[in-house]
Amino acid sequence: MNPIDIHSEQHKADDGDQKTTPEGGENGGVEATAVAKGGIHQTNDNGSGRNQYIPAMRAHVLLPRPEPPKPRVERSHSFSIAGSMPLIGKYIRERSTSLSAAVLNHLSSLNEDTDDDIVVKKDSLKLEVTEFKIPGVKIIVKPKGDEEDQIRGRITLFTKSNCENCIAARKFFREKGHRYVEINIDVFTKKAEELMGRTGDAEVPKIFFNGCLIGGLETLKSWSESGELEEKMKELLGPKCPEEAQEAPDYGIDDEEDEEDEMVEVVNYLRRNLPIQDRLIKMKMVKSCFAGTDTVEAIINYLDCGRRKGIATAKMMAQKHFIHHVFGENDFENGNHYYRFLEHEPFIMGCFNFRTLTNDNEPKAASVIADKLSKLMFAIVEMDGYVSDNRFHVDYLALSKSQEFRRPVCRIAFFASLWAIMYIKLGRDLQRINLTLFTPNESLSFFLNLYNAMVIHAVISIGHPVGILDNKAFFLDFQYVIGGYPYSLNIIENGILRNNRKSPYSLTKFFNKEDRRLHLVPMKLNPLIHFGLCKGTRSSPKLRFFTAQNVQEELKTAAMDYFQNEGIEIDLEQRTVYLTRIIKWFSSDFGETEKDILKWVLNYLDGRNAEHLKNLLADEEDTITIVYQDYDWSGNL
Repeated sequence: MNPIDIHSEQHKADDGDQKTTPEGGENGGVEATAVAKGGIHQTNDNGSGRNQYIPAMRAHVLLPRPEPPKPRVERSHSFSIAGSMPLIGKYIRERSTSLSAAVLNHLSSLNEDTDDDIVVKKDSLKLEVTEFKIPGVKIIVKPKGDEEDQIRGRITLFTKSNCENCIAARKFFREKGHRYVEINIDVFTKKAEELMGRTGDAEVPKIFFNGCLIGGLETLKSWSESGELEEKMKELLGPKCPEEAQEAPDYGIDDEEDEEDEMVEVVNYLRRNLPIQDRLIKMKMVKSCFAGTDTVEAIINYLDCGRRKGIATAKMMAQKHFIHHVFGENDFENGNHYYRFLEHEPFIMGCFNFRTLTNDNEPKAASVIADKLSKLMFAIVEMDGYVSDNRFHVDYLALSKSQEFRRPVCRIAFFASLWAIMYIKLGRDLQRINLTLFTPNESLSFFLNLYNAMVIHAVISIGHPVGILDNKAFFLDFQYVIGGYPYSLNIIENGILRNNRKSPYSLTKFFNKEDRRLHLVPMKLNPLIHFGLCKGTRSSPKLRFFTAQNVQEELKTAAMDYFQNEGIEIDLEQRTVYLTRIIKWFSSDFGETEKDILKWVLNYLDGRNAEHLKNLLADEEDTITIVYQDYDWSGNL
């Protein structure tokens, strides 16, 4: 029996001679037991390096001395809380008076006593104590300022995503130290209607003091430059905010209503009545499947229709990703084929945007989902300082606790309170989205944005990768179900964006010829995608999100920005170019030879680097040495 067990037995036997004290504060910690019998003091760290017992501490001289307990008074069953209130109030007054007296006695003798345990600060004007410390206790006296008394109302800021003036207005209030309520009309579309009704248009930013419209950014700057701002704030924000003023959006309620899919009734009937079971098909054990012929018969029976309509209904169910062929051979055919519901697919439980049931709502248009994803992610990185101004650093901890991420969506209870954003609604909408309806630019911006959003989600849920096995879990095993099929970070990067090319150090491609995701691969590879993907590391490009309308130009800007900051160094005398290791890993994307690669890079350089590389390339007789920089895999915290 170890020392902890011994003390535990003693605690049961001699409860009156022991005192149990919780150690560890909010975290629960360990309960430490001090044994007082015979004056023996024992300590034990149980191998953890931490003392499990709290040593006795001498009471501070300024604190009131403990009084002996008063004789216990037996109370009758008619004792009431109301009757005891005067006694409780008297006790509180006596204790507070004694503590105040002790403190004042010490403060009056400050000039004579130089006890290091107490730190006193005096206001140079009022000569009043503003702070003092006692071991284990810190008390700060901070009188309310005039401004705090006079500004009790609410500043409301209406914004939208990716808006320079909105960013400037937000920054203005932050630098001034004024708290405000922000309502992003891209995220909360019904608030745009409210803004239109109040002001006659939906132009942003719009600023309200206590529900009173003051104008936009120009008004704010004008008042600040003329010195009127503080007076206006005192005048308009002095009273508390009236009830009729705009309220902060409720992050726990979806801003848009969903429509149930018209086929849900038929699907639910099939879920209840089809013979779903494991079967041996083509020498493979296939779990939770059902026959196509049984499906048609069940539909005919439920709808009381002909066979042709029964088959057409089953095909529509497959196109909407309610059901899939077990081997992906077709959408639906009546005959000797087997299918299963999306929620029974082997990959589904590993998808982080799936909970316990698939989304049975009517799938939204692909362009709507792509646009909402873009606006939503812009809103996240712009609001509340989650991402540094230069976009190189992300505060994942703050993001995980933010209001925008608190809508429960994920299948893991631990994660339910951490991330929601597109993963309460948008994440579920992705499950049965029709990706074939994307235009090329919509598809490009969608998968770039989705990759960067998934990286944030992966860091929050499973952490930054720190080794080979972690890299596999991060880039391969972390998946979403999108359009009925699983997508990992590697599948998005190498299978989709890189035209189904092999990933570095891999021998196979992600999609075979029968893979139904292959039709999403673009016709031509755009090497600029590598500068739009943020892998959550220090050496990856900064965090960006893209719009379908300007994605090509935005990628060019991303590449130029990356090379300008750290992607290239040139030693003209040694004829050496130091390039990012991203170029080495994906060298086939940039050119067949090293000179081709350097010519491609030259298109995205300016200033001195552009001039130096031009000079090196102009001399075709001398060789150019390329050295690839080390890649820092630590997190971009």
